[in-house]
Amino acid sequence: MSNTAKLTRKRINNGIYEGVYQGSKTETAAPVLTLIYQGETVGDVYADQINTQENTWLIRCRIPVNIISDGLQTFFICAEDTTAMDNFSIASGEAIDDDLRNEINLLREELDMLKRAFRRHCVETMG
Repeated sequence: MSNTAKLTRKRINNGIYEGVYQGSKTETAAPVLTLIYQGETVGDVYADQINTQENTWLIRCRIPVNIISDGLQTFFICAEDTTAMDNFSIASGEAIDDDLRNEINLLREELDMLKRAFRRHCVETMG
């Protein structure tokens, strides 16, 4: 997979992820991508060429409904070499409110800790 390859999400509609893949000028074949959830391949990703000159492809994959449950599920679209090209998360259920609040509180606490450490570092190096 070329370093210049890029996948840009367009939308998720009716359980289908859609994006635009921009490959390098030297690539000619359709990109081989997979949908990954918790380290496992859970779906095929299909590519339809949009423009041969610019090597752009419309990418589509169906999100498996049997995976969606209460909480936060994060999916990755990966290249053959397991490079994550894009990711998206689906949040659902009552528990998600508490989960998100807890995560935000943890992030705030970590940010406060980093701010204190940075200030202490500045005082030690300046004074």
